[in-house]
Amino acid sequence: MAVRRYILLLLLGAVSVVCRASAARPDTWAAERFPEDSLSRMAEERNRRLYDSLQSKAGRHALPRMLYRLISARPRVDTLENDRVLDESRALARYKGKIIGDIIIERRQVFRPDGNWLQRTGNKVHLLTRERVIRRDLLFRSGDPFDPGLVVRNMQLLRSRRYISNVGLTVRPDTLDTTRVDLVIRTRDSWTVSVDVGFHSEGRTMAGLSDANVLGTGNMLAVKTNFSRKDFSYGGNLIEYGIPNVLGTFFTADFAAGRDFYKSTLDMKLCREFLRPTDYEAGASYSDLKFKQYMIEQDTSLLVKVRNFDVWGGYSRFLAPIRSSAFLTAHYNRRRFVRRPDGVSATHHPALHGRDVMLFGAGLYREKFFTANMIYGFGTREYLAAGYKAEFVSGYSWGEFDEGLYFGAGLKAGGFCSLGYIMGGFSLGSSIDRASGRWSRSAVDVDLRWFSPLFIMGRSRVRQFLMLNYTQGWNRDTGNDESIRFTRRNGLQALKEHVIGTNRTVLNTETVFFTPWQPLGFRIAFFGFADFGLIGRSPNAFRNDFFASLGGGIRIRNERLIFSTLQIRLGLAFGKGGLVDSEYFRLSSYTRLEQYRYRPQRPEMVAFE
Repeated sequence: MAVRRYILLLLLGAVSVVCRASAARPDTWAAERFPEDSLSRMAEERNRRLYDSLQSKAGRHALPRMLYRLISARPRVDTLENDRVLDESRALARYKGKIIGDIIIERRQVFRPDGNWLQRTGNKVHLLTRERVIRRDLLFRSGDPFDPGLVVRNMQLLRSRRYISNVGLTVRPDTLDTTRVDLVIRTRDSWTVSVDVGFHSEGRTMAGLSDANVLGTGNMLAVKTNFSRKDFSYGGNLIEYGIPNVLGTFFTADFAAGRDFYKSTLDMKLCREFLRPTDYEAGASYSDLKFKQYMIEQDTSLLVKVRNFDVWGGYSRFLAPIRSSAFLTAHYNRRRFVRRPDGVSATHHPALHGRDVMLFGAGLYREKFFTANMIYGFGTREYLAAGYKAEFVSGYSWGEFDEGLYFGAGLKAGGFCSLGYIMGGFSLGSSIDRASGRWSRSAVDVDLRWFSPLFIMGRSRVRQFLMLNYTQGWNRDTGNDESIRFTRRNGLQALKEHVIGTNRTVLNTETVFFTPWQPLGFRIAFFGFADFGLIGRSPNAFRNDFFASLGGGIRIRNERLIFSTLQIRLGLAFGKGGLVDSEYFRLSSYTRLEQYRYRPQRPEMVAFE
């Protein structure tokens, strides 16, 4: 009975902390400050009485007194403004329409010049990004009218470059001409040289060296060598090269070629994405790949060789009355399999069918950037997009076994509110077989992402994350990709159990503690997670198999290095019958919080995993 009282005390205390934190912290997430009403005062008074009651009861015994002190740290105002969400375009609105004069670029080394000997040595070895590379990425020129939205979008573009760790902007009004302003753009480089090592199944090992800023040009070069750690036999090399902005056209070029034992790669891509509200996109890619395809139904990997050719384009135009952009897109894909598993037929392994697909899309989107902190990163300002994207996609496919029409629709929206940041999406896709006239290979996907404001507890910052996904398919065929499983994005972190179905529901929760510790510039964060999932073939999600995973770990990251976040995770997984096959320990560079990072997307077929 005493243990149950202690657990109840802990739960009630946690609820009270969240309630008091929400009431006590300044509303930096809202655009306007609203006056406190009588209901808010009543809620605060109830919370205070609950808090005093818990404090009185907890003081009677040692264990509840310790738990109470652990969870009852009063939230304090964040004097470092780590939780400040900034609308940079609003802050720059007073300069709108003025003529841009001089554009000054100030480049800074990776580390402070007064750092330790290792940082000073790093600055001496590092080649600073060339000024012309940064100017090449500017969306405006001297003589253009100042557009706050375009300037903020440009800052986001610069920050997205792997060789840039941070970007700052200062607007200086011209003292002699009030219609002109000068811009000072300050950039700080990232350390872009990295050594990569990978340990894969069957004894395969990869060792590689890469530089994301070759000779300060912004280009990326990576060389990887593969060998067997069993007998040190040679497995081939892979070379990758990328140009983020070809000759200032904002086209991105990527090339990869090589071999990794039974794998072979030839991949070429040239593309340009929408950058402005009124703009165009275009691209083409070709790939010739041989690899082992994971067959979900068989829980094994089989060798596949496929050639793909893609070409796409689109145009968007800003519509001032609705403050949104309308867009039209087209996409053609040709896929041919040179090698594939046996048993491919009209209704078996449709994902391995050779096919030509022509798609057309139309929709509306609105996008505005805000900067925040301590979300997917640790210290620097991070960009998040607020707005929406609604699209309808339709087209026709010619397959080696069938032909049919395709219809898809999707809606994505996200933004800040008093409860934090909320982003969600809904997509639906299906085909109509021309011969039979029936709907086939249908799928619906609902996705929700949320994170709380930043709570202050002692010297640490705490943020709560929640992710919900629901995916269901019907009229599916059999074989590869006709079932779904728990994935890295939509799954349970510590679960290794092989389970498949056509209906999946996943709820992920994660609490992150950003500590004040920064040894040698490496920031440290602790996290705990609880994941819950339902998967099976019943249309009723609650009749499917239930799984859960619990655990936690530590993340280490230096914002000025190109190295990904280092994550050490411990966890357990459970099913209805108790403990199941679990991934108890994992060392990786992937974190689920990367899902909040802004990534442009173009219309394509709504995929079913």
